[in-house]
Amino acid sequence: MTLLHIVLATLAGGLLSVLLAAWVTQMVLSRLVKHLVSLSAGVLLGASLLHVLPEAFESQASSHELFLCLLGGLLFFFLLEKLELYRHSHHHEGDGHHHHHHFDAEQAGRGGLSVLVGDSIHNFCDGVLIAAAFLTDPQLGWLTAGAVLLHEIPQEVGDYLVLLNAGLSRRRALAYNALSGLAAMLGGVLGYLLLHPFETALPYLMVVASSSFIYVAVADLIPQMQRRLPWTETLAQLAWIGAGLGLMALASIGHSH
Repeated sequence: MTLLHIVLATLAGGLLSVLLAAWVTQMVLSRLVKHLVSLSAGVLLGASLLHVLPEAFESQASSHELFLCLLGGLLFFFLLEKLELYRHSHHHEGDGHHHHHHFDAEQAGRGGLSVLVGDSIHNFCDGVLIAAAFLTDPQLGWLTAGAVLLHEIPQEVGDYLVLLNAGLSRRRALAYNALSGLAAMLGGVLGYLLLHPFETALPYLMVVASSSFIYVAVADLIPQMQRRLPWTETLAQLAWIGAGLGLMALASIGHSH
């Protein structure tokens, strides 16, 4: 049953995020994506600091070792992103970011393949982390999958647009993104098979999951919001971040460790 939940959760985090991203891109891109970025930042910080890290530190593992693991995880994801193997593409043409016109087309021409490879590795890592969360606590697994789904949507929007600007049709861009999304299910199944016999390692992997969420929120999402904006838009950012934190706080009600 746990494996079935992992498969369903990773499919939701991988394929559903791709489909929602395609819908957002076609229907309400310019207005919704910036709010999704703020919401995602709140969800990721809430999931990691209110759920995943407390769960790990309530285990019998050494707190000193867990903090070392957190530090190592942050550096690990930093290096992966340096190697363009852990990409977070949330920009789009006309989004107000300071890049020149047709920036996405040039990026796609130079690195469309790296977008797909990086996204697949990213999704695979998310699948492993979701599996670790389910092996620790089923409710924590669904919370982790929900956090992954929400932060994947703006990323998939960016990847989808890069592929469209590379000259791919909407159907082909969607198909390629969907294939990369399936890497989450592969990571989830392999994570379940490899981690199930080694439950003592789960607290450490949960800390790695937290480092992934914290890194994405602090190194990628929050810097996108650090632009000079009218105070009304700044308040909207804070409201969406608060909404993400509130969702994670509400999810903790009734969650017994």
